[in-house]
Amino acid sequence: MTNRLAQAQSLYLRKHAENPIDWWMWCDEALEKAKQENKPIFLSIGYSSCHWCTVMEGEAFSDPAIAEYMNANFVPVKVDREERPDLDSIYMQALQLMTGQGGWPLNVFLSPDDRVPFYGGTYFPLEPKYGRPSFLQVLQAIRRFYDMETEKMDNIKGEILGRLQQGAIGQMNRSELTDDLLRLGLEYSTGILATKGMGPSFPMIPYANTALRAKRFAYSDAKYDAATTCQQRGLALALGGIYDHVGGGFHRYTVDHTWTVPHFEKMLYDNGQIVEYLADLMASGEPEQAFERAIDLTVVWLKREMTAPDGYFYAAQDADSFITPSDVEPEEGAFYVWSYRELQTHLTPEEINILSEYFTVTETGNFEGKNVLQRRTAEEMGGEAIENILAKLFSLRYGEAAIETFPPARNNQDAKTMNWAGRIPPVTDTKMIVAWNSLMISGLARAATVMQQPEYFTLAATAAQFILEHQWVEGRFHRLNYDGQARVLAQSEDYALFIKALLDLEQAGNRESGVGSRGGKEWLREAVRVQEEFDEFLWSVELGGYYNTDARSDLVVRERSFEDNATPSANGVAVTNLVRLFLLTEELEYLDRAEQTLQSFSQVMQQAPQACPTLFAALDWFRNATLIRTGAEQIAELSRQYLPTAVWRSELDLPNGAIGLVCQGLSCKEPARSIDQLQAQLHQSLVRSA
Repeated sequence: MTNRLAQAQSLYLRKHAENPIDWWMWCDEALEKAKQENKPIFLSIGYSSCHWCTVMEGEAFSDPAIAEYMNANFVPVKVDREERPDLDSIYMQALQLMTGQGGWPLNVFLSPDDRVPFYGGTYFPLEPKYGRPSFLQVLQAIRRFYDMETEKMDNIKGEILGRLQQGAIGQMNRSELTDDLLRLGLEYSTGILATKGMGPSFPMIPYANTALRAKRFAYSDAKYDAATTCQQRGLALALGGIYDHVGGGFHRYTVDHTWTVPHFEKMLYDNGQIVEYLADLMASGEPEQAFERAIDLTVVWLKREMTAPDGYFYAAQDADSFITPSDVEPEEGAFYVWSYRELQTHLTPEEINILSEYFTVTETGNFEGKNVLQRRTAEEMGGEAIENILAKLFSLRYGEAAIETFPPARNNQDAKTMNWAGRIPPVTDTKMIVAWNSLMISGLARAATVMQQPEYFTLAATAAQFILEHQWVEGRFHRLNYDGQARVLAQSEDYALFIKALLDLEQAGNRESGVGSRGGKEWLREAVRVQEEFDEFLWSVELGGYYNTDARSDLVVRERSFEDNATPSANGVAVTNLVRLFLLTEELEYLDRAEQTLQSFSQVMQQAPQACPTLFAALDWFRNATLIRTGAEQIAELSRQYLPTAVWRSELDLPNGAIGLVCQGLSCKEPARSIDQLQAQLHQSLVRSA
């Protein structure tokens, strides 16, 4: 028998529809029920491709004894963090305040009268293990605490709420937006990227993007070399087991420090950011064949498995998949790894020797007795011989040597019952998320220009057009789309990242840049329109910067997020957008808002530079913003270079004998009358804060 989550559009929520727990979605009715019955709210937040969320669903949330106690003593509420990142952000911060760490599933207990948390954790096991009590023991202890320790609970809630409110307001002291502050942020990002730990390895693209900016300053006394650091991160991504060398696309992270064994889910937001980063690395003078192959095969994967018929991109693919249709539970990584016996069965001894020469392949394997493919070196890619072997492995996985489209398994039932020619694939979450689509649009637009691939631009433009045509309901921008139905008001990351995507299309789609069949004016006009709505509904007049969401009665606090996570912070991206809009439109209001936003976060930038690399990238734009006004030939060349704080605008009416103007704000340098002079002026402008 199913619970009310069976009616949800979210794949993550529907995965819990057969739990005996009487789940509610986050809604006024559930919140009022908890208040009327004086029951604590058990709030559980996760997402469809989360491995430990899947484990807890199959264990604790499926246990009859736990369900019986939960239903009698709590109001259980399930939230998809991809639908409501505002709720996830608030309660993740609360969990970190309570325990010093976070993660998913995010499980917190809230007081029913005010929704303030008083206890929380992540994965709770069915039985006591890993040094943790069983989930039933936790539930019983929490209920006793709620009933018997009211004063202590109120003290905990008061402290948590005070910290959350203080974090939402921020610090009122302001720091100067100086060259020294910029250098502080650039060097922190480089250092964080360069530091080699012993734990998991994450892409950390917001830090990588900011570190790459430091490369052009070449600080003589810097502790870390930005060029080397950024190159190494690119190679770790393009060569490591985090990359699917057979099918394309990047997994979310690796569980080790050697970039070998991934946590196998593939997230659209990671892939969009990595494509853009690798393209920027190539533009900055690192023309690695590995980077080009990684981008190209990722786009092939995107078209084959992650693009809807309407042109938008799906959200994610699970880490786990079934080996046979009769399996009760899926197995992590099953779709992607190779046993040595399987390789011996399908490859010749010579082919195994070649594969072992270029990839880490052994009889014992590197992941639970099986092999995750990781390239040994970037020096030799193996050419046609290795590509033919990888094509054989592709056929074993997918059932065909070359396949342009591969239908998604939308749920476990699809995965078990559809007629797959090869292995059973992981489930794909087919919802459209504006922010994540925007990251991929930006990545494709940049790669289209750097690699001169018009097809990439077409993919990006088609997805952007879908958003423009389908994501406005009653005059408001919406975050999600489920099979043609827009849902959930857009949040700050949707606005900021989509505006960035439109501006990236404007720059890449300029006829003079060499890709695309349309000029950039339409994209710029749409970016201006979306920015107007962003300013109207989410701009903080009192504090500066942008709120995460509209004011809502169900939120404990209204946040203005500045920290980067797996995705860049909305306020950091918003500042960059404002500076770019100023350069392209010459409207000073954009520059004023950019400065106000940076000022509002300047104290945290000074005190916690490790938390906000995207704000430092925005500060770089603010201090080194450059407009290049030139013609077709020069734009085609400049667009393929790494010019991290520059935009270009086609200009027909240049002074006699001039080939371009390099402008800083509203003033321009003397007209450049040669390519060498234009390049010299441009590169001086990009480092004037050094």
